[in-house]
Amino acid sequence: MTSRVSLGTLAVGAWLLTSTASALAAPCGTGSFEAWLDDFKKEAVAKGISQNAIQAGLAGVTQDKAIVARDHSQQVFNQTFEQFSGRMVPPRLTRGSDMLKRYGSVLSRIEEAYGVPGEIIVAIWGLETDFGVNTGKFSTMRSLATLAYDCRRSDMFKAEMLDALRIIERGDLSPQEMRGAWAGEIGQTQFMPSSYIKFAVDFDNNGKRDLLHNVPDVLASTANFLKSYGWKKGKDWEPGSENFAVIKQWNKSEVYARTIGYFATQLARAP
Repeated sequence: MTSRVSLGTLAVGAWLLTSTASALAAPCGTGSFEAWLDDFKKEAVAKGISQNAIQAGLAGVTQDKAIVARDHSQQVFNQTFEQFSGRMVPPRLTRGSDMLKRYGSVLSRIEEAYGVPGEIIVAIWGLETDFGVNTGKFSTMRSLATLAYDCRRSDMFKAEMLDALRIIERGDLSPQEMRGAWAGEIGQTQFMPSSYIKFAVDFDNNGKRDLLHNVPDVLASTANFLKSYGWKKGKDWEPGSENFAVIKQWNKSEVYARTIGYFATQLARAP
């Protein structure tokens, strides 16, 4: 049993740790990038991340101003469902059907474990990276550090940097392997580091959660994400359904979410 005194001591200790981390917090956009990164390293230590992971993950990281330009010039997604699905689904349908067959036994085990049908997982896989072909070439740590130093969404990307370091720390990926989309998404279904930490699973029990190279891990982790947001086994995914709301947790764009569902339905009907 914990006494009132020890509870108070724990509360004070937690407050001191939070205060220390806050005091070390690197202010965005002020001073040089290098000085900001040095402050971030101290903040990472205060958050309990090992010096080895910090050194490995952040050695030689520099700012990439082209990433900032991309972030600031993002345009509102304005394609209709018909335009987007018509462009994205037909070229991927045959390969998607092939992937359903190739990984049929794995997908069956995943559906048994997580309740998510293979068609939904394969549709996401195809739309995100053409089934692992186009995972991105940007250095994940460089992208995240650049966006965290910029003040538009600094807190969000600092948190993602910390989770990227945790991925390195637990041995899932090396810093050199961590390359992906310009905003920090990594893996064959494009997880942000925070989602990687929360939802990545070692489905083949080889000791690593590898979402870049290991297809069973990729597919199972995607299913785990959807299950964690409330996927209902055996239910449909039509717009307005509970499962469609879960798909929108994957991508909040109505058009993108509808395209995932449409692609999955086409896969389910394929011979």
